[in-house]
Amino acid sequence: MKRVAVLLLALGVNLAHAEAGRLSVPNNATWKQECGSCHIPYPPQLLSAENWHRLMGSLDRHFGVNATLDAGDNRKILNFLEHNAGSGARYSANSLRISDTPWFKHEHHVISDKEWVNPEVRSRANCSACHGKVVLGD
Repeated sequence: MKRVAVLLLALGVNLAHAEAGRLSVPNNATWKQECGSCHIPYPPQLLSAENWHRLMGSLDRHFGVNATLDAGDNRKILNFLEHNAGSGARYSANSLRISDTPWFKHEHHVISDKEWVNPEVRSRANCSACHGKVVLGD
């Protein structure tokens, strides 16, 4: 019971921190529609421009699925992502996974591996499990 109370407290603190550090996410209908059709449209500032360029150039192998877009939509989304990307090494990851960036690791270092596989969380990619819509600036 004590463990559950500590977990809930930690999640509450993280949510309060997320609200205080709320990301300002620019609006882009194509990005929201295309990326949001499979997962949350991750805020562009969470990866570097180089990472977004590599990710958008390999959508035929997008984390195990073919997420290829037509050339026009790909170009629009890539321009939006690169223009609003995070700057500096803290937003870069060789794996192209936001959860592998130094920023993510720093912000989430208090979360144990056991908590990441909780059925209500499932993975590090499920931002909404802890942050709700806050991550999207809503």
